[in-house]
Amino acid sequence: MDDDDVARFEAVYRETYDLIAAYAARRCDSPQDAADVVAETFTIAWRRVGELPPGQEARLWLYGVARKVLADHRRSAVRQRLRSVELDAELADLYGDHPDSGVELSAIGSVFRSLSDDDRELLSLVAWEGLEREEIATMLGLSRNAVRIRLYRARRRFSRALDEAGVRFTSESRMIPAGRSL
Repeated sequence: MDDDDVARFEAVYRETYDLIAAYAARRCDSPQDAADVVAETFTIAWRRVGELPPGQEARLWLYGVARKVLADHRRSAVRQRLRSVELDAELADLYGDHPDSGVELSAIGSVFRSLSDDDRELLSLVAWEGLEREEIATMLGLSRNAVRIRLYRARRRFSRALDEAGVRFTSESRMIPAGRSL
């Protein structure tokens, strides 16, 4: 690896670290898991620095790498949980609902978690990462039109699931469960 590759990696790291860390943190159950995903993402980027696309496409490439690392991380977590039922109970106690959490957020979160992985990922890329359709298309290796259609369908499924769960919009555009007042 030459000095230009090192300088390029360092520049991309500085520009994207916070974005990739936020991406991982919103998708992991614990800060430690998120840190592992971020570390592995940048380790891969270091090893494959020659494949890093130029400019802003490097950010999208890193999102794609982080997405795959996260999927591997999730598969590993599933295998670990299957080996230890006791660990599942401890995690449920640690990360379960707290009595002071809002009913609205709980209902919305429950509905969101009930969506397919693909729907959650698309909606998250728009809402949490602030990516445009073209950027998502680049990241996922899809056409912009395919992303538009998938995003439309994901939003429609989310809206239907919210309706079925009794979550409705108020005039202030806040979601609340049906039957609750402001």
